[in-house]
Amino acid sequence: MNRLQEEYNKTVSKELMKEQSYSNVMQVPTLKKIVVNVGAGEAVDNKAALDEIVEILTRITGQKPVVNKAKQAVSAFKIRQGMEIGVSVTLRGERMWQFFDKLVNIVLPRTKDFRGLSPRSFDGAGNYSLGIEDHTVFIEIDPNNVSKIRSLEVTIVTSAMNDKNGKALLDKFGFPFTKNVNRS
Repeated sequence: MNRLQEEYNKTVSKELMKEQSYSNVMQVPTLKKIVVNVGAGEAVDNKAALDEIVEILTRITGQKPVVNKAKQAVSAFKIRQGMEIGVSVTLRGERMWQFFDKLVNIVLPRTKDFRGLSPRSFDGAGNYSLGIEDHTVFIEIDPNNVSKIRSLEVTIVTSAMNDKNGKALLDKFGFPFTKNVNRS
């Protein structure tokens, strides 16, 4: 069992139950899945780019990704319906907890000029999305063997019913949210 999953089972769920006044242990939010997505618009002209992205995501997540195809044709971007334009991985169970641990404790602190994540990136249902501009912050990637810097989109799906409960869950794991957000 992963370190963070063990921590959740032993302490985090009990603390959240007490703090949020849940009457049933099944009401306590938990992580359901993590989705990692990479758009590959350049795959329209360069098929090798798609293979490279698949290799990168396989190394980062430890799971073979799915190649996503365009649902609609967009003539402005020279995309036809059915073209391969993205790659994504859905992590659950042990791999999800391992990736989450790596994301919070290794990847985000290694990000250049990192000042924390905005607590406003929740979707209204307790799920959090973030972008990572440089895939070389992952320890599995050797920066010397990279042909192009890729950006990733990570969505953390929780069982929380709202953003407040989702944020409380992620806070318990030491998720690096910024403290003072300017409301403009």
